[in-house]
Amino acid sequence: MMFRYANLALLVLFPIAWFAPLMRAGILPLFGLSEISVISGLQSLWGTDVVLALLVTIFALFAPYMKTIGLALVHFRMASPRLMPALHIMGKLAMADVFLIALYIVVVKGVGMARVETAWGLYLFTFCILASLAISLLSGRRS
Repeated sequence: MMFRYANLALLVLFPIAWFAPLMRAGILPLFGLSEISVISGLQSLWGTDVVLALLVTIFALFAPYMKTIGLALVHFRMASPRLMPALHIMGKLAMADVFLIALYIVVVKGVGMARVETAWGLYLFTFCILASLAISLLSGRRS
C-alpha cells in the first residue's frame, strides 16, 4: 500500500527534478557559473543536436515518467501485472541518463578548462530514478 503513494509522489518529484539545477558550470574559475537543469540542457541540445536531444528527452523525461504512470496503473489494478517487465526496462533506460550526467561532470572536470559543481537537482533526479527502480522491484515481488 505504501508503494502506491511513494510512486504517486514521484509524479510530482520528477518534474521538480527536471527544472532543478543539476550542476553549475562555467569556463575557468574566473567567470561566473551558469545553472544547468535537465530542461535547460534539453533546450540547448535541441538547437545543436536534434538526435541527441531526442535520446535525452526519451531517457530523462519520457522513460521515467511513463514507467511511474504504468506502475501506478498496476498498483491501482487498472493495468495487468504482466506490464512489470516492460516497466523494469523503462527504469533501466532512465538510469542511463543519470550515468551520462555523471560521466559529463567527470569529463569536464578532467579537462581543467571548465569549472563544474554539482547542485541539489542532480541528487533529487538521482533519488527519483533510484526510488522508482526500488518501488518497481519491491512491487514486483509483492505481486
